Amino acid sequence: MSKEQRARIDAMLRQLRPAGPRTIEELRAGFEALMSGMPVPDGIRTTRTVLGARPALCVAPQERPRAGTILYFHGGGWVSGSPETSLALTGHLVARTGRTAYSLDYRLAPEHPFPAAIEDTLGAYRALLDGGADPSAVVFAGDSAGGGLAVTTCLAARDAGLPLPAALLAFSPGLDATRTGESIDTKAGVDPFFTRASVEHTGGMYLAGADPRQPLLSPAVCADLGGLPPMLLQVGTNEILLDDSTRLAARARAAGVDVILDVTADVPHVFQSFAGSLDEADEALERAVLFLDQRLRHLSTAAA
Repeated sequence: MSKEQRARIDAMLRQLRPAGPRTIEELRAGFEALMSGMPVPDGIRTTRTVLGARPALCVAPQERPRAGTILYFHGGGWVSGSPETSLALTGHLVARTGRTAYSLDYRLAPEHPFPAAIEDTLGAYRALLDGGADPSAVVFAGDSAGGGLAVTTCLAARDAGLPLPAALLAFSPGLDATRTGESIDTKAGVDPFFTRASVEHTGGMYLAGADPRQPLLSPAVCADLGGLPPMLLQVGTNEILLDDSTRLAARARAAGVDVILDVTADVPHVFQSFAGSLDEADEALERAVLFLDQRLRHLSTAAA
């Protein structure tokens, strides 16, 4: 059944792939339409809140939550998306772990290019710490651009002298603004949604002329990863961004970081969004939940 599931999702994504550059309004509308079709699991409740200087969505289990907090950063190429567009992913993490998540509505390019997003995500983490959160009870998680932010926010926190979270979880993270990974060309045509042109189009909005060869833009190429917490990187082989994860994992291992590189065959970018309609998505989420539970197992079963 999985082969048929993968083929159906691949065909759907290829139909949605734009023929050429789109305006920012078209990009945002298209992304919202795509993500609104992802089913949100039962057993969660959402509340709008503020974290740092930015709006956020608190996603909590219906039952009494377990101790620990997931600080989640949504995808959308740094130019689109919101806590609502990633609700399927945050919802599944919350429903399956029993832990509360805060999904941040960070500022988007081109109105707010680099480093606005990282300023917001770091501000959100500071707000959690200032509110009394134990960093060993916090994990960073995100998908696509948000997966990249999970890594770069941790780098920014380390460089600011803040205590680091317990772990990082990244789904198909964007980790290389230089676009020098071999997969960006070797997976051209295999990736059903992204092209080099499309990621350079949105990436250019985020960069706004900044040099991509710096740690907070291209950690897979430039960053010193020493001291980072354990991380799980999940990625599919049908992604032009595959090498963003493989190269970061190699650099992390060389820096002495505990890293799991979890590569799933024949699936697209952020395939975990298709939980419920793709077997590999549900299996990957189960592995992600196991990773989070292992990293937070020192906590009490009662919510903090």
